[in-house]
Amino acid sequence: MRIHNIAIANIFSDMADIIQIQGGNPFRIRAYRNAARMISGLSQNVSDLVENEEDLSKFPGIGKDLALKIEEIVRTGHLSALDKLEKLIPSQLIDVMKISGLGGKRIAILHNKLGITSIDDLEKAAREHKICTLPGFGERIEKSILDGIEKSRESDNTVLYYEAREISGFLLDYFKKCSLVENVIIAGSFRRRKEIVRDIDVLVTGSQNSVIAEYFLHYPDISSVISKGETRVTVMLHDLLQTDIRIVPQGCYGSALHYFTGSKAHNIAVRKRGMKRDLKINEYGVFEGEKRIGGEKEEDVFSAVGLTYIEPELREDQGEIEAAQRGVLPDLIKVEHIRGDLHTHTNRTDGHATLEQMVIAAAIKGYEYIAVTDHSRRLAMAHGLSEVDLEQQIEMIDRVNETLKGITVLKGIEVDILENGTLDLPVSVLKKLDLTICAIHSKMNLSKEQQTKRILKAMDNPAFKILAHPTGRLLKKRAPYEVDIEKVLKGAKERGCGVEINCSPDRLDLNDINCKMAKEIGVKLVINTDAHSTNDLNNMQYGIFQARRGWIEANDVINTRTLEDLKRLLKRS
Repeated sequence: MRIHNIAIANIFSDMADIIQIQGGNPFRIRAYRNAARMISGLSQNVSDLVENEEDLSKFPGIGKDLALKIEEIVRTGHLSALDKLEKLIPSQLIDVMKISGLGGKRIAILHNKLGITSIDDLEKAAREHKICTLPGFGERIEKSILDGIEKSRESDNTVLYYEAREISGFLLDYFKKCSLVENVIIAGSFRRRKEIVRDIDVLVTGSQNSVIAEYFLHYPDISSVISKGETRVTVMLHDLLQTDIRIVPQGCYGSALHYFTGSKAHNIAVRKRGMKRDLKINEYGVFEGEKRIGGEKEEDVFSAVGLTYIEPELREDQGEIEAAQRGVLPDLIKVEHIRGDLHTHTNRTDGHATLEQMVIAAAIKGYEYIAVTDHSRRLAMAHGLSEVDLEQQIEMIDRVNETLKGITVLKGIEVDILENGTLDLPVSVLKKLDLTICAIHSKMNLSKEQQTKRILKAMDNPAFKILAHPTGRLLKKRAPYEVDIEKVLKGAKERGCGVEINCSPDRLDLNDINCKMAKEIGVKLVINTDAHSTNDLNNMQYGIFQARRGWIEANDVINTRTLEDLKRLLKRS
């Protein structure tokens, strides 16, 4: 069985979790977390790199020790160091680490004070209000823990979009090796670019259905077979992800692709329009009585009901049918519209590449500009930039810009929004920068009213330019903090601030609904990678996918503009 990058990253995350629960070395914890992040974002498959005997230590954050551990995982399917660590704690305690709002320190307190060793123990203690009596917890955290447990159970057997993309890539490669297969595509929520994917829907056309079905049953990553037939096979993969294979005739490809892409609500709306025209629409085609009048192409379905083609990302029955009918569907943004990245980090704080390496990587992507926005002092503590450090970085960027052609480095900082709504660095130094990325990284348990007031007060600061990852969520790990996002977006519009769509595949913050709200309000949007390595710059695509689900067009995003126009748009109105 091939080991996916996701599996390797998860093993390193588990290592970090257990060490943190034990109160271990913070540098070891950070090393494992950084390695997990780097591996999960790699475009290459690590198993292939090991098989080709490539030097893994060439990647940022991967030293010789971690490289050897990766090789062990690829060759054996597990890590002996993790096996040893797992014996030191109750087996179910690591599951508790995945609950939103809990970290290693808090879990250690819960374990030592209340004897909690599992999620069931945690839920019982929270419902009996034992947790809120512990120092450093309180009623709000106790409620957050219960909410986190519920969300954790809802997200079982789901994966993030970028994880599903890796799994889907292997499936597609496997089917393309079968000579009987004519077309193969991943449909369902994956094709609609949903941030969390519950199952994989693979649509296949070709000859000899039963042979293709049997071919799939030999796929090496299958954990169990749920059902099988000549035209449909359902299995569970080792990634605990259900996968459905549908095999249809080539002539049904378009209608089947529309049907299996969904969403269910969108499909119902389209079929209702068909019924008004005395048409029947299903996965086999478009029918007028018994006569099949279309279905080979996906466009056939839309044209039959008087609609222009609707992009998969919009098919959620959120107004796309009406917009298509009126001919006012958005011209959705594409990766090639982006001219630069305004949120990146170097090894001066917690990044893994030098300023020069980040600039070279951005230039290779054809960017016109890149902003270096290392962390401020309090946000990253000892690893952040003080006022003196930032002054030095400003001078360094000026020197670098003197040597560059075709790309400009913008001077920036990711500055913390403190609990009282002030920024972590004084205006006197922030005003020397081209932009500030302002973010909340602490006190996420404030009330909705307090959190909203905190952000709006920060926006009153004339140095405030862009609000980063606006709701603070980490998909499947941490719920958004409570905030009146509509009020924040309107506040940004009124003050001339920008709002970020963060491309980190475990953030994708704003979500699609809030993206659309921001567009309707008229907020200046920015799509940023929050890159901590040169490879992270490739995450721009995930933010673009999220923006497309939110009906975002190129003109809605300021880093689609030329450098001259960008500088004008960054000015507060």
